[in-house]
Amino acid sequence: MLGKEHKQLNWATETAVEADAPASNDGGGPKGDILLEVKNLKMYFPINAGLLIQKRVGDVKAVDDVSFFINRGETLGLVGESGCGKTTVGRTILQLYEPTGGEVIFEGEDIAGKSVGEMRPLRREMQLIFQDPYSSLNPRMTCGSIIGEPLIVHKMTKTKAEFRERVSHLLEVVGLNPFMVDRYPHEFSGGQRQRIGIARALAVNPSFIVADEPVSALDVSIQAQVINLLEELQEQFNLTYLFIAHDLSVVRHISDRIAVMYLGHMVEVASREALYDEPLHPYTQALLSAIPIPDPVVEATRERIILEGDVPSPSNPPSGCVFHTRCPVAVPECAEIIPNLQEVKPNHWVACILAEGYDKSAAEAVEV
Repeated sequence: MLGKEHKQLNWATETAVEADAPASNDGGGPKGDILLEVKNLKMYFPINAGLLIQKRVGDVKAVDDVSFFINRGETLGLVGESGCGKTTVGRTILQLYEPTGGEVIFEGEDIAGKSVGEMRPLRREMQLIFQDPYSSLNPRMTCGSIIGEPLIVHKMTKTKAEFRERVSHLLEVVGLNPFMVDRYPHEFSGGQRQRIGIARALAVNPSFIVADEPVSALDVSIQAQVINLLEELQEQFNLTYLFIAHDLSVVRHISDRIAVMYLGHMVEVASREALYDEPLHPYTQALLSAIPIPDPVVEATRERIILEGDVPSPSNPPSGCVFHTRCPVAVPECAEIIPNLQEVKPNHWVACILAEGYDKSAAEAVEV
């Protein structure tokens, strides 16, 4: 995927032009041509109490001190169970939420806390593909109006003929027939609706797209088609993805590197091959053990890791490692030390004091 010649959509001619490709990397995490870097990102939502006078009594720590980067032209898969903060990370990066703390550096500029007006020019570079292809499309708007709305907002067309030509071109790019331009969302299947959502994201020629579980609401056979489309578009237009999902099989197919989240924290980041072949964090190991293997003999004999208990509340997270209350290998120290991400193997980061090579002296001790 990387190391090839890529193309960018040129609206002036409605054709694709060659662009220089970024330097190739092995996907394991070396910093190359970084497009996006997140540093110590925090997103807390206030908990208010009181009938007449609202008083802040606590916070839901949806994202708590998360750091990672994405190289230009690659896909970073972000996985974890429901409620771990994946979607919040994506929306905070796009400044749909104003972060509580931390930095979001896009193209070398910290965009955290920028106003709506300051973010408007950047909206052309950063787009979002929504999870639900049904509720994300306005049922009162035609397919062409939905796809073309960003063109109007950013004043990218001058005439109606140019507008319609560009919308038709976008429909072709995502595998839909241009004659569908005047149809309404209810006239499309789920997979077709998601293609419309992808076309809308592509309309302003972005360089970075947050794909928020874009195939979770689709049938398995349709999922494969949409994933293949996203990969083709990435190669064709030199796109960079943050691909959010809970299906580890899907993430393995599309991602170059994978980051695993639990209760608002990043617990492991590695290349796709390293993470699946040798997961180092107990939570990652439990997630991977739940993936069925298409071999009845192996499936019947392999070890399954069953996590006991419920996920703690993000408004009252455990002390020390947030996973220690459910971890099958936890020791007393896990409740006393906050593990940070450390590179315990080349380009393989993990936040677990029990991981081989982890330096506990560099971790942060807490009072319990």
